[in-house]
Amino acid sequence: METKNLWAPWRIEYMKRLGEADTSSDESSDCFLCEAAACELGSEEAARRYVLLRDERGVLLMNLYPYTNGHLLVAGPEHVGEIGAMTAVQRSGLMELAHLGQRVLDAAVNPHGFNFGINQGRCAGAGVPGHAHMHVVPRWNGDTNFLTLFGNVRVIPQALEDSYEHLVQTLGKMGPGNE
Repeated sequence: METKNLWAPWRIEYMKRLGEADTSSDESSDCFLCEAAACELGSEEAARRYVLLRDERGVLLMNLYPYTNGHLLVAGPEHVGEIGAMTAVQRSGLMELAHLGQRVLDAAVNPHGFNFGINQGRCAGAGVPGHAHMHVVPRWNGDTNFLTLFGNVRVIPQALEDSYEHLVQTLGKMGPGNE
């Protein structure tokens, strides 16, 4: 049987970044989550980083390397590496933003379910072990197909830019009182 290649050149940037900086330290320099949390909402920089919301609780943004369409990241505004090192208020803020992310995705893309996850430490899969964060992953019945099973490949059906615009519009329609 002939092996075929599926080219995904955008993944190389992620792979390069894994070895560039030691993000397991307490330093927040070069932490994309800290940079996203510092963006002014509605700015060009926030749009470039796919930031949906930023407030005192933290930041809600799209994952640049999504598991599925609409995969979101939730991070507190402080560079804290472990959930246990956060205050109760910080942990609560993280959960509130994750809940808001779920509600936005419910309204925008109508998933059948969700995975919520925290990868703490590099051995647990954390790409940014120095800044604790959550994943909000929408799921649909039947979203595992032959490409995933046999090719270890996922199909993301919508461009990040289009997903971002749709989620920003949906969040805007929900209004500030619906958070």
